[in-house]
Amino acid sequence: MGAPLSSWPWENMGSYKYMLYGPLVAKAACEWRDGRSVGWSLHLLILFGLRSLTYQLWYSFTNMLFFTRKRRVINEGVDFKQIDNEWNWDNFLILQALLGSMISHHAPPLEELPILGLQGCIIALLLHVGVSEPVFYLANRWFHSGSLFTHYHSIQHASPVPTPMTAGFGTPLEHLVLGAVMAAPLLGAFLMGCGSVGLVYGYVFVFDFLRCMGYSNVEVFPVRLLQALPFLRYLIYSPTYLSLHHKEKNCNYCLFMPLFDLLGKTVNSRTWDLQREISAGKNDRVPDFVFLAHVVDIFSSVHVPFVFRSASSMPFFTNPLLFFLWPLAFFSMLVMWALSKTFLLSFYNLRGRLHQTWVVPRYGFQVVVRPQVLLSSPLCCHTKTNRADPSFDWLQYFLPFARKGINNQIELAILRADKMGVKVLSLAALNKNESLNGGGTLFVSKHPDLRVRVVHGNTLTAAVMLNEIPRDAKEVFLTGATSKLGRAIALYLCRKNIRVLMLTLSAERFLNIQKEAPADCQHHLVQVTKCQAAQNCKTWIVGKWMSPREQRWAPPGTHFHQFVVPPIIGFRRDCTYGSLAAMRLPKDVQGLGSCEYTMERGVVHACHAGGVVHYLEGWTHHEVGAIDVDRIDVVWKAALKHGLTPV
Repeated sequence: MGAPLSSWPWENMGSYKYMLYGPLVAKAACEWRDGRSVGWSLHLLILFGLRSLTYQLWYSFTNMLFFTRKRRVINEGVDFKQIDNEWNWDNFLILQALLGSMISHHAPPLEELPILGLQGCIIALLLHVGVSEPVFYLANRWFHSGSLFTHYHSIQHASPVPTPMTAGFGTPLEHLVLGAVMAAPLLGAFLMGCGSVGLVYGYVFVFDFLRCMGYSNVEVFPVRLLQALPFLRYLIYSPTYLSLHHKEKNCNYCLFMPLFDLLGKTVNSRTWDLQREISAGKNDRVPDFVFLAHVVDIFSSVHVPFVFRSASSMPFFTNPLLFFLWPLAFFSMLVMWALSKTFLLSFYNLRGRLHQTWVVPRYGFQVVVRPQVLLSSPLCCHTKTNRADPSFDWLQYFLPFARKGINNQIELAILRADKMGVKVLSLAALNKNESLNGGGTLFVSKHPDLRVRVVHGNTLTAAVMLNEIPRDAKEVFLTGATSKLGRAIALYLCRKNIRVLMLTLSAERFLNIQKEAPADCQHHLVQVTKCQAAQNCKTWIVGKWMSPREQRWAPPGTHFHQFVVPPIIGFRRDCTYGSLAAMRLPKDVQGLGSCEYTMERGVVHACHAGGVVHYLEGWTHHEVGAIDVDRIDVVWKAALKHGLTPV
């Protein structure tokens, strides 16, 4: 048994905990149905919805690293462990909603209250300064001592990086005290006959706003303001002020007003110097490695840390709730097309070095639904029927008039990284497309004096794919056979005396690849023009989108290895489907708290991992253009040596 009021009664209910709002919803619905005026129940629901939105918007702001990176107080990332620990950060909202509903039974009818009263606001302000601030200060010092800290408050300080969600993360006892502190000014104003609806909304909003600001880990007060009005530092705290408390635990205890720390002699002496330093933007770091990604599609564009961390911390999937955000996501796409430049999305630390992900503001794919007729076949999941076959079209990367602009974005990112002193920049997916820029060759040729090493990472991608193939395989079927990856895979396998059925309509491109193979291995490369040729082969390597009609030619038990982006849809129930080539980052990675598209936690695309290996090995050459087949085993062994593991 834990200490009393140290755990939430509904902590094992999961999402069902929101059913506790049910009585409030039912009462508000009854009042509405009966034609009565809007009561406190509906206002409480609206209020706590707005409170959740306040925390969410502050969280979004703090994770817009393209705005906030230079003003971050603690330069560490929020990792998966902290996200999981704070998953139920909004428990306190349920508690305060229940307490609010109990108090509302004794509140005056809304018809008798003004919308807003100046006198009530003044009373609430005086009570906040005279009651809430000193009570919280004393209670907070109390919670930082002995067993109270151990049993109640330590869980909040267990979060390495403060975030707005950390402000809500705590035990029931802490939030009962905090709720009383917040309620005191409102109750005082109402008991004096000066309460109003606007006072409730306004005070609660300001209270939550300041709590989120303090825990944002982003310094929002400019240096000039503090220099011009130095007394402000004692009237309003700052994210730097709170972060020092969160880290050192023995100072800066106030609610919002450092005046009470001054009176209690608990102000950290480093506070003001550190605040000036961070406000001046001196806390920024130069990354050692950059992964240059792009947006996949409109739906996945909301799978980013500054939208919903509960979503971005899990592998991406098409959640029906995302449809409600589609108009906003589509509008964002248009804005980014017109105005945005490459921006910083996320970061993590590996062995003391900063790794960042930058994003080119262009979209790779759109989903197009076309009617298809699936032929009747016992190998297919569906019998003969008219149905919609979702397929993927290039959205921006292959618009003829857009290519120059995209290459300009990539080039500017490379030059920016070079100027900053970045060591290695790895190109993702379509950013290294052969028809777009020759796998990065365009930029290296144009700027021969680049200090940053440009890497496509495809060598490790090929290595991951090849190490997935069963050791006893004698024959494979390869689509996308004349692409960079397809070529490398075919040449590597034929050297291992494995027969490769290369699906391509271009005899010229096939012959060019075949001539690259050793003379005694060339006969292992066979050109085929239809999927029917592989109907007896159970190892399919897919580098090009395949429709259900094409997949049906695979025999039962076939495994589809994939390097096509996005992955093909698994229509065959009697076959298995691999995911995109990927590797798990070393165990000592720090501050990683978001998933890369559909990848599991801690897993990145192989081209991302390839850039990491390039950096860790200290290689000084560019890796662009065609894949050097002789280096596939070298890169694979280097990846394993540095602790990257296959998925």
